Amino acid sequence: MLHIPILVENADLIVVNKPVGVAMHDAVDDTGVKKDPTKGIKAGRVDGIVTVLKKQLAVKELHLCHRLDTGTSGCLCLAKNATVAAEIGELFSSRRVSKYYLALSSNKPKKKQGMIIGDMKNRRGGQRILLKTQESPAITQFFSSAARSGTRGFVVKPHSGKTHQIRVALKSVGAPILGDTLYGGAASDRLYLHAWHLRLPLSKGELSVTAPFDAGEVISQEDVHTWVEALNAPDTYPWPSIPARFLT
Repeated sequence: MLHIPILVENADLIVVNKPVGVAMHDAVDDTGVKKDPTKGIKAGRVDGIVTVLKKQLAVKELHLCHRLDTGTSGCLCLAKNATVAAEIGELFSSRRVSKYYLALSSNKPKKKQGMIIGDMKNRRGGQRILLKTQESPAITQFFSSAARSGTRGFVVKPHSGKTHQIRVALKSVGAPILGDTLYGGAASDRLYLHAWHLRLPLSKGELSVTAPFDAGEVISQEDVHTWVEALNAPDTYPWPSIPARFLT
């Protein structure tokens, strides 16, 4: 049975290092038969992260507090009761949670660092696109540096929680994420997007968690691993202020 690494656990919540390929919810097709969504064929029951963790921890109640794409690894928070889930949900909706991601690309971006702001729109085939309008925009900041020859590393701070936000943002600067073939990224063994650090200002005290980025053929290469290990703490980067009109 799949084992999910636990980063933090207390009476109220757990934070796990979600593996690549694990979905948020159990997969069910229109016939009611659970299937493997990566193969598109009936393959019996495919448990999502909540079901896996309930079995692993032998608990009956867990609540997802936010979401990660199936291909994304890293920090994922689940509450052990509805009250804590509501508190954390409010922190996310009011943008008081600090989230930082790591990503790799085989392309050099148009600019080494910056802020990407724009509304997002759904397209066919599960894609999203970034628009020039800014009515309810996705806001994404990033710093980049060479992880090795031919591979660019990114530290990313999303200020909103739009679906595929980081994936679309990096594509918009000419550096789609390695393994993200949906958005033009080079084929690889995984989607190289990782929820690296999570900070929650909870009523019982601030919780700060970092998930190791250590799964995948590329990240296991010595020079890329060295790049990750040499990164500064995410809150020490000179993140620019968000324009006031986007904070209301």
